[in-house]
Amino acid sequence: MFTGIIQGLGALKAVRQAGQGLVFTIHSDFSIKDPQEGESIAVNGVCLTATTISEGVFRVDVSPETLSRTTLSGLRVGDRVNLERALRPSDRLGGHLVSGHVDGIGEVIEEEHLSQFTLFTIAIPESLDRYIIEKGSVAVDGISLTVNSYGKGYFSVAIIPHTAKLTTMGFRKKRDKINIEVDLIGKYIEKLVLAGHIKPEKQTNIDTEFLAHHGFI
Repeated sequence: MFTGIIQGLGALKAVRQAGQGLVFTIHSDFSIKDPQEGESIAVNGVCLTATTISEGVFRVDVSPETLSRTTLSGLRVGDRVNLERALRPSDRLGGHLVSGHVDGIGEVIEEEHLSQFTLFTIAIPESLDRYIIEKGSVAVDGISLTVNSYGKGYFSVAIIPHTAKLTTMGFRKKRDKINIEVDLIGKYIEKLVLAGHIKPEKQTNIDTEFLAHHGFI
């Protein structure tokens, strides 16, 4: 699990074919303290397993499934990527809950520079529309961002100078492809609501009066 608060950038140093998948060698701009073989690192918002971690360089295996569902297949040696190590229970949750499992690929369709920030409009698959709400959260290439506005098949986000400096959003441009992960909580709520028509096998006597009597409400 991740927060969408990017820890720094990395650079793709090498790409090697591994069957139908790929192996990336990535150099991190920041120190990877207390590295653990097999730990999860989000690369442009994609949860991957890091191996052979040494002096800020690590390798990740990218499966054919991941290549087909994300923008990672388009990365080339020298490309910059967003990096975030997995959340620890003691960490501050500064962004929102991000699983690193990409829901779809978006495309920058407009870039507007407005004084101290940049407004990006991003096209998304219409199947993701229902998860986008104004002032809600969305992960763009693994970056936790707040939805500024939205419409059918798109949403916009405002990028402040700090985010532009520390992430790939600082050099994104029109027609760039990006990974999109919608709010995890929204997907769970949708599943629970849609399942509401299923009646439980056994009826219970728990109601609002029962909950109030026992101090729950």
